[in-house]
Amino acid sequence: MIKIGLTGWGDHPSLYRSKGSSKDKLYDYSSHFPIVEVDTSFYAIPSKHNIEKWIAETPEHFQFVVKAYQGMTGHLRDDIPFESKEEMFSAFKEAAQTFQEAGKLALVLVQFPPWFDCKKSNVDYIRYVKQQLKDFPIAIEFRNQTWYSEKWRNNTLQFLKQEHLCHTVCDEPQAGVGSVPLVPVATSDKVLLRIHGRNIYGWRNPGNSEQWRKVRFLYDYNQEELLQLKEAVEDLQQQCKEVYVLFNNNSGHHAAKNAHTLKEMLGIEFEDLSPKQLDLFEGE
Repeated sequence: MIKIGLTGWGDHPSLYRSKGSSKDKLYDYSSHFPIVEVDTSFYAIPSKHNIEKWIAETPEHFQFVVKAYQGMTGHLRDDIPFESKEEMFSAFKEAAQTFQEAGKLALVLVQFPPWFDCKKSNVDYIRYVKQQLKDFPIAIEFRNQTWYSEKWRNNTLQFLKQEHLCHTVCDEPQAGVGSVPLVPVATSDKVLLRIHGRNIYGWRNPGNSEQWRKVRFLYDYNQEELLQLKEAVEDLQQQCKEVYVLFNNNSGHHAAKNAHTLKEMLGIEFEDLSPKQLDLFEGE
């Protein structure tokens, strides 16, 4: 089973009805794709009210990949806005459980920062996160090349397999130690492929301006590159039961177009989507 979607549903103009409002965006999105990444949960844990609203607005079999809060992954440089780590994890677990009880949680995505390198203390921390989130399916994403070095790559994949953790395969710019190669290997019955684009300049830029954030994921995959991704998806499909593909290259609104093209290349049709009113959609 292959499911393709995008990171977030709020910034994909080609998917929305021309006369729709902002509150219709998730419904409109779910008429195109069966899965989405909740990326806002990285910045703030969503409320139960909002989650229940998202669940109600999507079809019965629609799925969410929920990104772990930044305080859980070491991205947050300041003090966490909770009394303790336990309270922080508890708040996130309550949110994830709301998705899970509705049958709509595909994965919890735990993305570690570029400075999270391959060493024992970080391996131990992954085990800690797994214990904290033991009731949920977890996908681990690395942003540091040492996990895939010649010395440690097999150990990394074997560790994920032994711990029953889903491997997040990444397609991203090859820009030194703060990026990882595409390694199409599944380590559990699910695998996640996150597609970030191949903008090396944007990836390397160390600035923190808003403009840098816009450039980082500015990339439009060409036909040959999408065929490479198609091969990776088909390879992964042979290794596990479910392949989730999420396009994150949306700084220039290319993600939806690229995702639709990959879907066509794979010759798959998604069922149980929200009804689409074709005459009200732009670009159809």
